[in-house]
Amino acid sequence: MGELKATTIKEALLKWQEEKKEPLAEAVYVGLQFQWPPIEKMDANLSLLKNCEKLSLSTNCIEKISGLDTLKNLKILSLSRNNIKNFNGIEKLADTLEELWISYNYIDKTKGIMGMHKLKVLYMSNNAIDSWSEVQKLLKLENLQELILIGNPIQESMEEQDWRNECIKRLTQISILDGIPIIRE
Repeated sequence: MGELKATTIKEALLKWQEEKKEPLAEAVYVGLQFQWPPIEKMDANLSLLKNCEKLSLSTNCIEKISGLDTLKNLKILSLSRNNIKNFNGIEKLADTLEELWISYNYIDKTKGIMGMHKLKVLYMSNNAIDSWSEVQKLLKLENLQELILIGNPIQESMEEQDWRNECIKRLTQISILDGIPIIRE
């Protein structure tokens, strides 16, 4: 058997357009998840998505975040279940992104999302965050309301209630932690 070549963004977009019969430049929601063979690289072809507000690239084999420079309308980005190790490349979305779904990757540092002024939702379960200093940095995301960090080494090293109390104390802006609303006195 010959080795399967990764699906390119260009191929995935063409396939999407054929199925949906919608011009890429007008599409508001584009789902490129579960490509087979999986997508390995994000690239400049994503710039075709001029009107895209929600983009899903989850469940592929992407290692680096890139090609997002021109997506001026993007509010929701799903990159869950990939092979991403850091947030480099996401800074381009600092002024628009409201929700980032990036669970089940290999991210161990929060550097790169600190400038996300509008970020309200961060789903980041099952990554590699292992220190309070990294969790603490999320306090800089002043609009963050909903956070999922379950399944990171820092959370797994603690009793559930201790974890919860500690996060609530440190991240005063959030109102939902790991799917459960926070009731503050």
